[in-house]
Amino acid sequence: MSGPMIPYIVAALAFLAIVGLGLVMTGGNNDAARKRAKAISTGRGGAQVKGGKVVDDGIRRRAKTQEMLDNLRKQDKERRRNDPMRNVGSKLTQAGLEIPVPMFWVLSAVCGLVCAGIVYISGADGLVINGMSLKSRPVLIGAAFFGGTLGIPQSILNFLIKGRHTKMVNQFADALDIIVRGVRSGLPLNECIRVIAKESPEPLRKEFLTFADNLAMGAGLERSLAALYKRLPLQEVNFFAIVLTIQSKAGGNLSEALHNLSTVIRSRKMMREKVKALSSEAKASAMIIGSLPIAVGVMVFMTTPDYIMELFRTETGHVILVLAAGMMGTGITVMRNMMNFDM
Repeated sequence: MSGPMIPYIVAALAFLAIVGLGLVMTGGNNDAARKRAKAISTGRGGAQVKGGKVVDDGIRRRAKTQEMLDNLRKQDKERRRNDPMRNVGSKLTQAGLEIPVPMFWVLSAVCGLVCAGIVYISGADGLVINGMSLKSRPVLIGAAFFGGTLGIPQSILNFLIKGRHTKMVNQFADALDIIVRGVRSGLPLNECIRVIAKESPEPLRKEFLTFADNLAMGAGLERSLAALYKRLPLQEVNFFAIVLTIQSKAGGNLSEALHNLSTVIRSRKMMREKVKALSSEAKASAMIIGSLPIAVGVMVFMTTPDYIMELFRTETGHVILVLAAGMMGTGITVMRNMMNFDM
């Protein structure tokens, strides 16, 4: 072997010895290193190596969040099973009416008596269809009383609830923005809710004032949110309750979560308004088509009353009225379902 090659051979042997020594000293941690590299490559920067295993804080948080979402989903199913809309007391609360339930039933009975009195004064005798006589005045008066007691007050109550819920949805995104700005400036959540209760218009002010009072009396966040959702069974309030519950248990950036929720609620509102604008032509057409038979009947009665009264005097006319009412009801139901979009 020539002399000039000896230094190169010695250097190569020294390099191989160093590499082999390094492999021997780090061979036990190869699996952990590979797992760590894989975690870093997938973007899980919060992973830590403990006992040869990769422990990821993000994974634990996602698992805990999923568990809480499952629990909230079960609670929501339970709330839907016990629908608050079937409870008259809950309906009165949602409508913003501060009257006791017995007083509501008294007013409903008065409305029923008024309807029964109108039928009694009008002297209506009933209908005759296919030889079957329905001329019992007590039955008609009882039906008018029943409809006036349970039908008209409930319809008015549902109308008030719908209007109040619409106002609440329009104001809810602004309330979330107030909480976001307050949290970012360093205010606690309770103080932000107090600000909403003081400065917001109705019905948002009243509901958040009750929410803040429940928190101040030590009811706890979950119970207070459940009471808020019971008073306002809206999807937006449900989203708000889920965000606060997850943040209180799993942690996270509350201001960012509420800001994202506010953006979602505003997007839902814009989509709802867009759908309303696109379906306005169909609604106008349905209203015109639905009102045409009634308008034509009134005009015929004003011009030739004897001609139109045959529908109310003869058995054939009664049959025609019943068939017309059934067809009108079917048409209105079909058109309503065609224009109804759940958001």
